[in-house]
Amino acid sequence: MRNLFTCLLALFMLPFMAAGQQGRVSGKVTDAVASGGIPGVTVMVKGATTATQTDASGNYSIEAAAGDTLIFRSLGFAMQEIPVAGQTILNVVLEDEGTELEEVVVIGYGTQRQRDLTTAVATVKAADIAKTPTATAMQSLQGRVAGVQIVSNGAPGASPTVRLRGIGSFEGNAAPLYVVDGMFFDNIDFLNPNDIETISVLKDASASAIYGVRAGNGVVLIETKSGAYNKPGEIVYDAYYGIQNPQNVLKMANAQQFVQYINGTGSAADIALIQNAIQRYGRSRIDPSLPDVNTDWYNEIMSPAPIQNHNLSFSGGGESTRYSIGGSYFNQEGLLDLQRNNYRRLNFRVKVDSKVKDWLNVGGNFNVSTARQYNGENTAWFLAYFGVPILPVYDDGNASATPVKYANAQQIGYRSTQNPFFPLEYVDNRNHVAKLLGNFHAEVNVWENKLKFRTQYNYGLSFVNTRRVDFAYHDGVTNHQSAIRRRNTSNYDQVWDNFLTYNDDFGKHNLNVVLGQSYRSEYSELLFARGTAINPAPSRAAEQFWYLQNATDFDLNDIGDASDPDYNSINANLQFLSFFGRAAYNYDGRYLLYTTFRRDGNNKFQKTWGNFATVGAGWVLSEEDFFDVEGIDFLKFRASWGQLGNDAISPSVGLPTIEENNGAIDGTRVIGWRLNPTFDLITQWETTVEKNFGLDAQFLNNRLSLEADYFIRDTRNLAVTIVPPVFPSAERRSVGEIRNQGLELNLNWRDDLSEDFSYNIGGNIATLKNQVLGLGGASGLNAGTAEFRQRSIIGQPYQAFYGYEVTGVFDSQQEIQDTYNADFAAERSLVPGDLIFKDQNGDGIIDDQDRVVLGSYMPDFTWGANLGFRYKKLEFAALLQGQTGYNILNRKRGEMIFTNDTNIDADLATNLWTEGGGSSKNYPSASGLRRAWNQVMSSYFVEEGSYFRLQNVRLSYSFLGREINGVTWPEARVTLTAERPLTVFKYNGFNPEVANGVDREVYPIPAIYTLGVTIKL
Repeated sequence: MRNLFTCLLALFMLPFMAAGQQGRVSGKVTDAVASGGIPGVTVMVKGATTATQTDASGNYSIEAAAGDTLIFRSLGFAMQEIPVAGQTILNVVLEDEGTELEEVVVIGYGTQRQRDLTTAVATVKAADIAKTPTATAMQSLQGRVAGVQIVSNGAPGASPTVRLRGIGSFEGNAAPLYVVDGMFFDNIDFLNPNDIETISVLKDASASAIYGVRAGNGVVLIETKSGAYNKPGEIVYDAYYGIQNPQNVLKMANAQQFVQYINGTGSAADIALIQNAIQRYGRSRIDPSLPDVNTDWYNEIMSPAPIQNHNLSFSGGGESTRYSIGGSYFNQEGLLDLQRNNYRRLNFRVKVDSKVKDWLNVGGNFNVSTARQYNGENTAWFLAYFGVPILPVYDDGNASATPVKYANAQQIGYRSTQNPFFPLEYVDNRNHVAKLLGNFHAEVNVWENKLKFRTQYNYGLSFVNTRRVDFAYHDGVTNHQSAIRRRNTSNYDQVWDNFLTYNDDFGKHNLNVVLGQSYRSEYSELLFARGTAINPAPSRAAEQFWYLQNATDFDLNDIGDASDPDYNSINANLQFLSFFGRAAYNYDGRYLLYTTFRRDGNNKFQKTWGNFATVGAGWVLSEEDFFDVEGIDFLKFRASWGQLGNDAISPSVGLPTIEENNGAIDGTRVIGWRLNPTFDLITQWETTVEKNFGLDAQFLNNRLSLEADYFIRDTRNLAVTIVPPVFPSAERRSVGEIRNQGLELNLNWRDDLSEDFSYNIGGNIATLKNQVLGLGGASGLNAGTAEFRQRSIIGQPYQAFYGYEVTGVFDSQQEIQDTYNADFAAERSLVPGDLIFKDQNGDGIIDDQDRVVLGSYMPDFTWGANLGFRYKKLEFAALLQGQTGYNILNRKRGEMIFTNDTNIDADLATNLWTEGGGSSKNYPSASGLRRAWNQVMSSYFVEEGSYFRLQNVRLSYSFLGREINGVTWPEARVTLTAERPLTVFKYNGFNPEVANGVDREVYPIPAIYTLGVTIKL
């Protein structure tokens, strides 16, 4: 047995021992530009101390094993790592580190060198994407790309809100178009971030317009990872495990603060409820005036939760074929206790490219994702905020409660249960999502190195099965019926592109031309229904009965297959046919011209065809003979103009209608008819016209880089709801116009101080001014609710908060008399402790004429900063980011309008105005909170949202990857990551990131701490 084991071990180690046999590798290192040998290049064996340098002619010779990897490094050139792979002669060409300028950037239907761009394109690479532990890749862009606002969402598997250069639609989807290997998507939540090679953000119209009617909100190009030709097979295992920790948990009033607040209201009814709690739950031994209960509801429903991710990939290639195969598993638990609240996803992908003939390349890409998401019941967050602290979680005296004896605030006199454990225990909400992306392409080299033809077919399938189960239970007061709601949606999308690419150099001229045609179809189906009184009653122990067929009654208003208003979705069968072209001209690397044109046809609107054109120009000043400025290595000015379309709005073609109208003449009923002249009319897409002016520069031997853009983005033909002056009935028309304009700057420094140490530091800033320019003749358009008004006003931001400006709190009756008209103050029964609203027009009263814009939820300044260093095998990176100049409507505080027998937050409880001076001038008195005067929409509810965040800190160390005792060990890296460990802000909420600016119940965004490992074989 021992001999057998020894033989098997020897057979297993044989490949490693063979790879570990030493040999001599020699070759020449040359300059990619000058083609001459490069002297003084350091050549070293990766993971070992063996090293040498090239001679004066660029020649080298070094001892290395067949399985080793050689590193070539020289100041001013990009480092290269090349596997020996058994070769004895290895010639290497080093590219000028000049930079990112020579990097190839993915654009629509092709690529361009960074230095030749006349448009605003930002690229994020795989290494930066992988730094963020998240389910969705777009989260990794937060703070990294100027002009791209990422609003985080803490729920498991939830996608962030993404906005490129503001908001340009009143009712359409503001998200950008995602193009994944040629296929169109509304989001990329199904993609494994580790499968992505690059994310290219096409920010301006000139860059995006080649995608026509779908590009109105910008375009994000996703290129997934491929294998490499002539590269030995590589196996990579990458994983991390971590903990999500709730941070910035909002402090609510404890029992003592709550009772003090209630006593301050002077409400005998509410004070009696305190006594009811004492009688039911006992009296505190520490403070006999309090009940013997002090519940912190947030602490009860929330706890740290794990997150983990595992990736396994295989890649490589030979002379004619390259491949990349991978699979991954992602699991994120939610912060909510008790209820199922998690997200789990499996991904598999295969990508193959092959040079079948010298003139023919073919390839395919297959990506499948299946995910199961259990959504936490948002009502629990709402109740945790409003639940009074004098109510326990459980109440053994609640004998009628079944199956669990949770406490019910109604039993001590409150209007509602106020216990978040009821929705946590008795609601189960699940999404089951399956998505598939298939791609095939063939490329024919028609004219060698000049003309090629490419056809690519993409097919996307998406199936979403949503199920909500409400369990039957009794809360001690009310019996709740069981119910099941199911919703199934299916989407079948396809895109077929065919295009020619011509590229030629003649003298100092370079011309690149693309001409193509595209066909796209989008077909969707949905079916939804809701049944009640499930028999047998559903329970968590018997999920096999959770089906609609067990319902004894159905909600006929919640059954359908045409449209679902709850999800703003409809069945659709849309067809698109497009023709497009692009031309890029370059003269001597100095003068650049760029233009695109796309003609889109569709069956969605009455206007079936639309044209979208762009033009751009660039001047590389640093290439001019007369330009000789020390320290400036590259300087380019660029400008562009372009048109985009946004078809993410609902079409509507209406006509005046004749309606029945009943009346009475001399006591006799008469049936008549009348004309209704109002109707919706949306016959075309929204159109964006954008101007962009930019500058790119490199300084100090290409160590310092600068990118700057200034844009003016006007969106016209906006679908808006208006009220005609003659017939006061709302109708939709394409009459709106909105502008977004701003400045974006990127500044980065990087330097290699030695072979062992390099560092980088950089930052980006972006400004944004959002302004409504037209509303079809109206001066304003209401949004939000009547109690919490938002309003789009000509010259102001989209859906700005609108109400009264608070200047303080009245301290005395004399101050009231000195501020407002005496009759008005008496009529409103104003007293000390009430808010002071600014009399904008000075007429002594407060009315609608005194309402003003109180702020916008769109930040007017965003920024990001990064720094990092590498010392031998140790790497450190940090990312900071923040936003200023925006506001959040604290709707939670405003809910007192609808019910006032609830808890309040600790900041409010401890800073209420009190008689005698020295108290807060920001908040009204305890009794004032309940008076109508203080409950109208005002700046009291609108808070500053600005924040500073340490977004990501990452420390990694690489080891092994070298030969030990004749055995080549795999390369490994261990990584520690902290995501969002620190956020500083003033807003009274969990976090200052609220997608629509209205905070009524927001899932907390946790800090995430992970330990990761990467192993390469």
